[in-house]
Amino acid sequence: MKQDIVINSTTSETRIALLEDDQLVEVFVERPENERMVGSLYKGVVRKVMVGMSAAFVNIGFQQDAFLHFSDIGGGDNYSMDGVEKDNENGKSHHSRKRWEKPDIKTGQEILVQIIKEPIGTKGPRVSSQISMPGRFLVLVPNEAFMGVSRKIRSFQEKKRLRQVARRICPKEYGLIIRTQAETKSEDVLRADLDRCIKSWRKVLAGLKTQKEPGLVYRDMSMASSVIRDLFTPEVNSLVIDSRKQYREILSYIKDVAPNLANKILLHSDRIPIFDKFGVELEIEKSLMRKIWLNGGGYLYFDQTEALIAIDVNSGRFVGKRDHEDNSLKVNLKAGREICRQLRLRDIGGILVIDFIDMAFQSNRDRLFEEMRQALRMDRAKWDIAPISAFGLMEMTRQRIRPSLLSTFREPCPKCEGTGLVPSMETVVTFLERWIKRFGSHTHERRLGLVLNPKVKNYLSGGINSRIARIMWNNRVFITMEVDEDMKIDDFRGYSYKQKRDVTSDFLVNNIAKSG
Repeated sequence: MKQDIVINSTTSETRIALLEDDQLVEVFVERPENERMVGSLYKGVVRKVMVGMSAAFVNIGFQQDAFLHFSDIGGGDNYSMDGVEKDNENGKSHHSRKRWEKPDIKTGQEILVQIIKEPIGTKGPRVSSQISMPGRFLVLVPNEAFMGVSRKIRSFQEKKRLRQVARRICPKEYGLIIRTQAETKSEDVLRADLDRCIKSWRKVLAGLKTQKEPGLVYRDMSMASSVIRDLFTPEVNSLVIDSRKQYREILSYIKDVAPNLANKILLHSDRIPIFDKFGVELEIEKSLMRKIWLNGGGYLYFDQTEALIAIDVNSGRFVGKRDHEDNSLKVNLKAGREICRQLRLRDIGGILVIDFIDMAFQSNRDRLFEEMRQALRMDRAKWDIAPISAFGLMEMTRQRIRPSLLSTFREPCPKCEGTGLVPSMETVVTFLERWIKRFGSHTHERRLGLVLNPKVKNYLSGGINSRIARIMWNNRVFITMEVDEDMKIDDFRGYSYKQKRDVTSDFLVNNIAKSG
């Protein structure tokens, strides 16, 4: 499979695109006001220990406290250890803390933690007290005594060699994980990478001594640097950058750690914007849409709620053979592959429910399930998937580490607050009329001023026998109307000329009930 990395850098953001066979599969975005947090180390203070939740909340200097699960405290699995065969120093399996075990942690205790999941919405970041310092070829795990080798290294002999090298070079009181990129690398190269990791860890310890309040102790690499470290492997065909400064920095780093890859780094000097040249810009725009068309005429709908992501598969204009079952299978297979790509591209996490087109034969449902599993193997995030249920739905989960692409490039509409729906004009007018009736019955005043959205004012005053005229006649009150361009369609303000004040809140249902 051909892989390319394309980096677009501007004054406001850096965007990194990962392409597989010239098709966009992942996008990373970093902005100065929203820098990458995963991997950074913070001094924290435990604020609450919630035994019922098997977790603690830690103040690390953010507005929201960080979430520390018991399984992530001193001995639990850390995010960087996924896909690793681990052995302790005696050659036995390295066990994780059971999720229900309460660790020795107390309120007010100072603790060093590492962010393993970005804050999302109103949720604070998720952290771990099991620290890891990633290098290009290995990961240093302080205060742990075990060795691990990536499962992606297939050769048994190479795994054995790397374990032997790891045992020779690893200092006491440290654990070591050999990454996939370390395959075929010499002991000298691995030792140099280890020295860089130890040097970074010593900086952390020095910073921890001077850090008085909860806050940042050590910041991990920028988004661009971390992608180069983790994804720029010999399998990558090219790495193209449009920033001369970033080009020089990355080239210098690669010449130091992997000089054999230096010739794959290219500077984009064409007048055509780099993302337009590689077709990335258009794919990003498509990934922000609710509707995605498939080759052949089918399409997908992505609907995001607080609880889960719902994906609907439709055949649309697809015209295949006369056999409905074959048509459904073809559309579903195309949809399954595109869904797996969109999950990576949109960086969707959490619970997903996929409504495929119904198929009568179990063999076809099994084939679709296997096709999804094969496509998901390219995904670096953790995932789990269940076969199609009796209701024709496929359920799956995907690891959520950072906010989705949609929440990075979009924000909720201030009028509908993200629902996509606003009250109908009839509903707004009916609500307003009830408020006017309560105003009249409680105050017996005969004059009222209203400030309204322009559309509402036009709706009320339109026609010879206007709605506002009927409202005034029915409630025996004279009403003057003004407009506010910035007001939501379902908002208004009521002014009492007699009391010379805003009385809007006085006659809302909730306030009437409280005063009554």
